[in-house]
Amino acid sequence: MSDFKDTKMTTEILLMIVLTGVGATLCTDLWAIVQKRVLGIPPLNYALVGRWFIGLFDGRFYHAPIMAAPVRRGEKAMGWLLHYAIGVAFAFIPLGLAGIAWYAAPTPLVALLSGWLSLAAPFFVMQPALGFGVAAANTPNPTRSRIISLLVHTVYGLGLFVSARLLAPLLA
Repeated sequence: MSDFKDTKMTTEILLMIVLTGVGATLCTDLWAIVQKRVLGIPPLNYALVGRWFIGLFDGRFYHAPIMAAPVRRGEKAMGWLLHYAIGVAFAFIPLGLAGIAWYAAPTPLVALLSGWLSLAAPFFVMQPALGFGVAAANTPNPTRSRIISLLVHTVYGLGLFVSARLLAPLLA
């Protein structure tokens, strides 16, 4: 009987993490709308992320820059799918920082730290792979790009907190 209960709890926690990640990613998308309309900053074109991912199947990891690579069929849908999959993957960071209990009683500090830790992925993997350099060093204004990334990942962290807080009663 306890094995069934443990399996049920594992399923509940996994569902909680997935939904928290989706919610936090949705918050970044809402932020992108605000960023565009209020601040005049265009959002990331997720088709480029999809183009990069599809290019992996051709053995190409690095692009200089990705905009010079040919358009790929399905790149926009793939980019958006990856955007949400990555958001879900990052939602596991609080598990490493604070354990399962965080999802039942989320705190803003763990959520923000998670958002900031997730900055390692764009700074050291995606931006270099897309041809933008480590921490956007090859962009026209690296400081501006870094601040935008920091803001987006701060919003993601806050989105983790809000989403987990809204979903916490499901674990009760």
